Amino acid sequence: MNMSILYRGFRYPAEIISHVVWLYFRFSLSFRDIEELMAARGIFVTYETVRQWTRKFGQHFANALRRRLPRRSDKWHLDEVVLTIKGKHHYLCRAVDQYGATLDVLVQSRRNRQAAKRFLRKLLKGLRYIPRVLITDKLKSYAAAKSDIMPSVKHRQHKSINNCAEISNQPTRQQERQMRRFKSSCQAQCFLSAHGQINNPFRCHRNRLSATQYYFVRNQAFSLWNELTSVNTIQ
Repeated sequence: MNMSILYRGFRYPAEIISHVVWLYFRFSLSFRDIEELMAARGIFVTYETVRQWTRKFGQHFANALRRRLPRRSDKWHLDEVVLTIKGKHHYLCRAVDQYGATLDVLVQSRRNRQAAKRFLRKLLKGLRYIPRVLITDKLKSYAAAKSDIMPSVKHRQHKSINNCAEISNQPTRQQERQMRRFKSSCQAQCFLSAHGQINNPFRCHRNRLSATQYYFVRNQAFSLWNELTSVNTIQ
């Protein structure tokens, strides 16, 4: 979809809308936090406006980034974390590559073989390629699902070599605390699916780069964001 069509009917320019959406999905900020940050810059938007913008534009921006970014590595790390929603346990399944970039997420009410198969099918449908290695913890559901869906893929099960996936859940926990827990599985799925894709280009691995390389990669990420959100084309 042409991003310029999405902005039609809004009185604020694309630069402000895209910046607000970026702030919300990039950092652990509440709607009121963003309202105050924008007010400090002389831009007055209500927290309810911020909420509406993130709901309308977040997934569109995330999808655009996912289509544009290069194919990820062929080593996938899978992990799950428990989300408590209205007193009930749900399971957030997350797949990342060996560099920590989020491939996909899926919130489900169960953690069994069928749930694992559903997640693997979603991964394959979205990425359109098969990994070389699949790394998980010792949950038996993944092994059973992989044997049905990707029998030729090498599978390694060990908790200590899956730290990459476990660390990737930390931003989710931070945002969960900021939101005072997710209100529904649908809300969690919508937010986390956009959150992972929007954060991917800005994970520059500062510890592995020189200052010059880091600034270059970060500037590339901002340029890509501005291009995909039509900030450079809409005046």
